[in-house]
Amino acid sequence: MKDSTQATNNSKYTESWVPIKQIMNGMIQLDNGYYVTGVKVHPKNIFILDQTAQDNIVYSLRNFYNTLDYEFWLIIADRPVDINLYLAELQKVYNNTPNNEIRKLILQDINKANQFMSAEYNVVDTEYYLIFQEKKLEILQKKLHNMISGLAGCGLQSSQTSNNDLRMILDNLLNGGESTNFGTVMS
Repeated sequence: MKDSTQATNNSKYTESWVPIKQIMNGMIQLDNGYYVTGVKVHPKNIFILDQTAQDNIVYSLRNFYNTLDYEFWLIIADRPVDINLYLAELQKVYNNTPNNEIRKLILQDINKANQFMSAEYNVVDTEYYLIFQEKKLEILQKKLHNMISGLAGCGLQSSQTSNNDLRMILDNLLNGGESTNFGTVMS
């Protein structure tokens, strides 16, 4: 037993020392029997609303947070935006459009998108997560339902974290915010 533990500690692979058994069904199953999951809160720009509506949302969120009687983590993560597929679609439309005025407008969109992809801009999607851990799946499901309905009561849409969401969060946490970019495969 000691030899396998020592081999794990000397391993050069992160997966050898991170206590994760698997990621499936929007949950991380840990070696100790706990499941880690949560909700992804879809962003909403409340600053375009009038002051009363803003105050109501903030008040509702405060009440919602006070109803959570268990430990949770609020995680805010930036995910790089890949608009290469969008650019490819624009290029196809540009190539198939005979009208020169419309081609000019499409070309302006292509140039603007290329400008956003340049190094001076750091285009990211900011994502918000409420993550918690639980050992019993039925309690976990109740907590998920309560979070999603509580956030809906605040005027916010949310959904259970996906496997990709959890992998991205782990990547951010384990790599100090540095992301791994493998590129986009297009067919």
